[in-house]
Amino acid sequence: MSAPNSPKIIHLRYFALLREQAHTESEERPTTAGTYAELYQELQRCYGFSLPLGQMKVAVNDAFVDLSTPVQEGDDVVFIPPVAGG
Repeated sequence: MSAPNSPKIIHLRYFALLREQAHTESEERPTTAGTYAELYQELQRCYGFSLPLGQMKVAVNDAFVDLSTPVQEGDDVVFIPPVAGG
């Protein structure tokens, strides 16, 4: 069993503004974040994401989850920014 702060490898996909700011569509990334809120904050520091955490939704393994959900090794993660419409 791994220690709580040992890195977990997750798979991220980026869409819309997040893809532009990360300069990539997807990546495999090690993280020590405990929750998806912490993960988004980590990504904000790394990529300078301009959207606040409160505007984000997160899908993990093709299902929406709460940002307070614990990050698990091997998760497929998509942060979904607000949809602009006209």
